[in-house]
Amino acid sequence: MMQFKIPYGKVYQTINISAEYHADIIEPEDTPAPPDPLNIVSEALEKPFGTPQSFDKKAQSVAIAINDKTRPVPHEYLLPPLLDKIAMAGIPNSNVFLLIATGTHVPMKPDEFKLILPPEIIQNYPVISHNCDDITNLVDLGSTSRQTPIAVNRQFYQADIRLAVGNIEPHHFMGFSGGAKSVSIGLTGRNTINTNHSMLDDPHAKIAEFELNPMRQDVEEIGQKIGIHLVLNSILNGNRELISALAGQSADVMKIGIEKSRNICQNKVFHLYDLVIASVGGYPKDINLYQAQKAISHASLITKNGGVLILVAECAEGIGSTSFEQFMTGITKTEEVMLKFRETGFQIGPHKAFMIAKQAARIHIYLISKLSADVTRKFLIQPSIDLQTAFSDAIDILPNHPKIAIMPHATNTIPYLVGVSG
Repeated sequence: MMQFKIPYGKVYQTINISAEYHADIIEPEDTPAPPDPLNIVSEALEKPFGTPQSFDKKAQSVAIAINDKTRPVPHEYLLPPLLDKIAMAGIPNSNVFLLIATGTHVPMKPDEFKLILPPEIIQNYPVISHNCDDITNLVDLGSTSRQTPIAVNRQFYQADIRLAVGNIEPHHFMGFSGGAKSVSIGLTGRNTINTNHSMLDDPHAKIAEFELNPMRQDVEEIGQKIGIHLVLNSILNGNRELISALAGQSADVMKIGIEKSRNICQNKVFHLYDLVIASVGGYPKDINLYQAQKAISHASLITKNGGVLILVAECAEGIGSTSFEQFMTGITKTEEVMLKFRETGFQIGPHKAFMIAKQAARIHIYLISKLSADVTRKFLIQPSIDLQTAFSDAIDILPNHPKIAIMPHATNTIPYLVGVSG
C-alpha cells in the first residue's frame, strides 16, 4: 500500500493506493532554491536584459503592476530590491504606486492587501486595486494588429516609469504567464480582455506555446503600445520557492524565462492514462473553481477518452466568478454549454464553463472541494466527499489494471507526449 499527499488549500488530501495498482508521479523537476532570494533579485535588476529605461532623476512617478491573491508571486522577495532601486533614484514613496492587476477578477479590498504584500510595503506605499469596469479610469490607446481594443489603467499609463512584476510559468491557454501579461490583461478594461481571450479556440492558444499563440502575441503587442519600461519576473520550483529572477524588456525576459521554465516544468509522457489525479498545487491557486479549472486543462492532456480526472481543489471562496456561475443556470449537458457559448459570443467567465465542458464531453471529472454537491453538479462535474472515495468510484468504472497518474502541481507541469496514440 502506497500513500500519496495531494495539495488541497493550505493542507493535503491523502490517498492510499494498493500494490496491485501503479501510479506515475508527474511533477516539475525538483530544483533546489538558492539560499538568498533577495540577492538573486538584486542581481537580476543590476543586469537587465535588453535596454530597459533606467531610474533616472527626471522621473517623478512610478507605477508597478503586481499580481492579485490568486497568484503565488513572491512579492516579499521581488519588491524590496526593486523599491530600493527606485528610492535610490530619488523618487518619494508617495509617488510609487503599486497597482494590483486583477484583470476581470473582483478588485481586492484594502484589508486583503496583507495576503500579497509585506506590512511595511502596505504602510509606506500607495496600493490600489484595479477595476476593469471603471471606464473613467481607463485610457484608450487604439487597437492591436489583431483588432483588440486597448484600454489601460489611467494611473499606470500616466506614470513616468511603468513596471510589471510577476511569475513565468505554464499557462493553460496563454502558453506562459509573465512578461507583459500582468499589465496587458491585469490592468486593462473588460473589453480588452474579452477580445484577447476570444482567440481561445485557436489551435495555438495552448499550454507552453508562445511564438505561435495569437493570444500571447497580442498580449505582448498590448504591452508595447502601453509602454512597459521594465518587467521583473520570478521562476519558482514545485515548492513555490524562488529559484531564478529576470529583469529587462518583456520580449527578452520571456525568451530566456520560458526556456528556464521548460527545463523545470516539462515532463515526457509515453502513454495516456485511464485515471489522472490532479491538483493546482493548493492555495492560492485553488482558491475558487474559476482558478482551479486550469488543472483540468493540463491534466486532461494525458487523460484517455472515457477516462477519469479527479480534481483536488478546496475552492474556499466558491466559484470565483458570478458570470461563470450564472452562465450554467438551467444547463444539464455539455452540448448545451457549447451551443450557448457560441450563440451568446465570447465572454470572460463563461469561457471557463466552455473549457470544462470540452473535457467533460469526453472524460469523467470528479471534484473534491468545499463546494456543495448541488453546486458542483451544476458545472457538470461529479462531487465526491474525499479523494479515497473518488478513487474507488473511478476504479469501478475503469477497465482492469488502469494506468494511473498523479499531478500534484498540474498547472506547473507541461506534459510532453511522446509517441502517444489514443
